[in-house]
Amino acid sequence: MPHYPFFATTPKAMEAVLCEELKQLGAANIKPAIAGAAFEGDLATAYRACLWSRTANRILLLLGTFEVKSQDDLYYGVKKINWFEHMRQEDSFAVSFSAKNSEVITHSHFGALKVKDAIVDQMRAKFHKRPNIATDRPDIRINVHLQGQSAQLSLDLSGESLHRRGYRDITIQAPIKENLAAAMLLKSGWPEIAKAGGTLVDPMCGSGTLLIEAAMIAGDFAPGLLRDYYGFLGWKQHDPACWQAIREEARQRKLAGIDKLPAIVGFDRDRASINAALTHIANAGLQHKIHVERRDIGDAEPAAGWPPGLVICNPPYGERLGDTQETADLYQRFGEILKARFNGWKAALIISDPELGFRLGIRSQKPVTLYNGALECKLLRMNIEPEAFFIPKAKTAEERISRAVEGSQQPTDDRAGAEMFANRLQKNLKKLARWARQNQVTCYRVYDADLPEFAVAVDLYQAEETWVNVQEYEPPKSVDPFKADRRLAGVLAEIPKVLDMKRENVFLKIRRKQKNTDQYEKHGEAGRFHVVEEDGCKFWVNFEDYLDTGLFLDHRPIRLRIQQEAKGKRFLNLFAYTGSATVHAAKGGAIATTTVDMSTTYIGWAKRNMALNRLEGAHEFIQADCLEWLAQEAAQPYCRQYDLIFLDPPTFSNSKRMETVFDIQKDHVQLIAQAATLLDAKGVLYFSTNFRRFKMDHEALPGLHIQDISAATVPEDFARNPKIHYCWRIQKTCTE
Repeated sequence: MPHYPFFATTPKAMEAVLCEELKQLGAANIKPAIAGAAFEGDLATAYRACLWSRTANRILLLLGTFEVKSQDDLYYGVKKINWFEHMRQEDSFAVSFSAKNSEVITHSHFGALKVKDAIVDQMRAKFHKRPNIATDRPDIRINVHLQGQSAQLSLDLSGESLHRRGYRDITIQAPIKENLAAAMLLKSGWPEIAKAGGTLVDPMCGSGTLLIEAAMIAGDFAPGLLRDYYGFLGWKQHDPACWQAIREEARQRKLAGIDKLPAIVGFDRDRASINAALTHIANAGLQHKIHVERRDIGDAEPAAGWPPGLVICNPPYGERLGDTQETADLYQRFGEILKARFNGWKAALIISDPELGFRLGIRSQKPVTLYNGALECKLLRMNIEPEAFFIPKAKTAEERISRAVEGSQQPTDDRAGAEMFANRLQKNLKKLARWARQNQVTCYRVYDADLPEFAVAVDLYQAEETWVNVQEYEPPKSVDPFKADRRLAGVLAEIPKVLDMKRENVFLKIRRKQKNTDQYEKHGEAGRFHVVEEDGCKFWVNFEDYLDTGLFLDHRPIRLRIQQEAKGKRFLNLFAYTGSATVHAAKGGAIATTTVDMSTTYIGWAKRNMALNRLEGAHEFIQADCLEWLAQEAAQPYCRQYDLIFLDPPTFSNSKRMETVFDIQKDHVQLIAQAATLLDAKGVLYFSTNFRRFKMDHEALPGLHIQDISAATVPEDFARNPKIHYCWRIQKTCTE
């Protein structure tokens, strides 16, 4: 039997698996290419490839190559083939045409028409009859691929894509094609596991594609055996006797193989998917060989008699599910189930987002790249054993909060540590509660990372109820995430006990190194505000929706100082946040106030704080970039004048709403100088920053008397952390 040149196509990234298959099928001179492989062999080799390849899309018989520099070149290159050797005058045919990087033919439909015309003209010239064109199951299908100026002309022996095995109901959508499912199984070691009698479980089986492909592999079941149509069946040179012999051999191998199938089981929570899977299994003739049942992923577990084997699935990627957090939760839950119920098994799953793989908490082998259609995916392969388990690191502050809150409701495995934290909190509370009563302080810090293992700040807010705002300083990467979560859970469990309060009144925030304008970012939509008091002033605070509550407790002394000095004065509050300093100034008798902040939200909050205290009068609120507003006002010939100014800028900002990048260390000289321009001759400017490495540049600010009052403005409840902020009292030297 003569040898022919062939080309097998396959989805991108499956070329290596295809080449291994072709080798086992007896192909010669195999040469991998992008999305396929060239090989040589006789017709029996091509028939076996069509029947047995689990990963190929098409098997093409190469008829010739030619150069295409014009449309006529395509026409005459096709017409040069003797089509009487391949088809009869009554046969039907179809043309598949594709072009890449061609300047001559850019539309596939036009190219297909030129190919069709060349064949029709040749046949009509001899038989005086036009051959039939049939797009659905023609007697032969001609394939032309034009790459640049080089055309490859082939006969498609497959007829239609080989991934269509013949068992799938075409009305039922499936997330993966059959040859992708087969590639997943082959790369996951299923043939070896099946030979050893191992079980296969797909806990999210959908319409059953992985289950059926697994049964075909384990049962030596040729994937093309169910098909009743191939492109070579109507080909004039087809060898029916050879094909029937190859097909009969495959039938005998199937009969022997499917009686030795290991347990193959699928679960899915969707009733329609289970019904589709049962239909496909029946179509494949594998009834009673594959077990499927309606079962949620949370109930997936092996039966007592199933030998350990392979758990494999095609879970939601997020693109289909739509809800990213829901997808992430599903993967975390799936990982917990694998670790708890499938110890000693192997697992494999295909994902589009590598980050989702970490949610499983099981270390995988090197991922294998595969494509589900145009979507690049990774096949993860894992050994389910304790040595491979890890606790996935939380990706967001919200996730850490959720974990910690859930953990606080469970018995902690670090009782000694939790009790140590509780003892320190109790000790601090005993000392500070006495101080707070004596000074009529209702909102104060009772713990600030006193113990390195419990790096949190605990702030107490007291009014008609007691609330606690807990801020965790994000642990460094060197800290085991599991231990960090358990410690945080211990903190949240102990606080309600020590303070004798409701658990739901304890709120948690993750305090990361602040970037840009994080304080302005909204973190929730609860919209619940509470009223607290400070030195005769009332304030709205929010424990759920923002990183900060609306009241910086460490600025309590400077706010009181402003209140005591404000009588009869004009007050300016820059970077005002929720306007608490403005409320104190107005409460102290300021004749006029100006409140400036970039955030519309916080300007509105400041107005509500003023209204809460029933403070009326010449109170101005300006929503603007403070840097820009201050620069413009300072440049005016007759600029505004204030007797008292509070300047508390951020450490760093590159907000999109600001035209320039602001750095407190680099820009403080210009900022203070501009603010001093608005200062009355006998006025006072209070400048504060919480940048721990800040250095005041006195020499660059001549004409100003700058007094460091930091120690006097750090309150008793922050005494353990004297670098919580720095503060200066600034006046023009002409007043001295």
